[in-house]
Amino acid sequence: MSKKTRILIHGGTGRMGQSLLRLIPEYPDLELVAAPRRNELSSAPEFDVAIDFSLPEGITGITALCAECNAALVTGTTGLDENGLSALDALAMQVPVLWASNFSLGVAVLDQLVEQAAAMLRDADWQCDVIEQHHIHKKDAPSGTALTLGDAAARGGASASYSAIRAGDIVGEHTVQFAGLGERIELIHRATNRDIFARGALRCGRLIDGCAPGRYSVKDLLFLDAPSGN
Repeated sequence: MSKKTRILIHGGTGRMGQSLLRLIPEYPDLELVAAPRRNELSSAPEFDVAIDFSLPEGITGITALCAECNAALVTGTTGLDENGLSALDALAMQVPVLWASNFSLGVAVLDQLVEQAAAMLRDADWQCDVIEQHHIHKKDAPSGTALTLGDAAARGGASASYSAIRAGDIVGEHTVQFAGLGERIELIHRATNRDIFARGALRCGRLIDGCAPGRYSVKDLLFLDAPSGN
């Protein structure tokens, strides 16, 4: 029997943490060993990969634990400040680290399409806009995913403007629009169930185990047969 990847879920009482706990039985090669609350990490057992969906102030605690245990980190915690980002960079010198604003396979594809479209329209007079919609309880605007898509446009040579809508119980909708004179291109991703994010994080947790130290993206792990850190 092949070795299972031992998973620690940091922030197990949160919305995403609860989804991860509910869905992890779908992955027989993953073994849940602990699901502590944010920063309640003093008695954590041995683990191979931590999956973190907590709050920005919890990132230093989980990065310190991963460094101590020489364990990989997959985190979707957004709103990180410079200290939090520096903690991820420092940890990536020792173990594989993935931070993503969105763990959807569809958004990973959208990210690549946006970069390609921006590059192809670089020499034309086109405007790029990222429009995102979420439920009324989402606090950050623009969303982390919208900013990530804007970064993809920038890699292709476009500068994006952002619009945010907060309404009802929308799980997440992102539109990247390229508008020229007399024509418009729209690339759209709609999420209708939050489980896609939890499943994506669990897949990444399985794939990152055993990778070389470095920073990874969802695309690195889901689309490459033999990912390597950068």
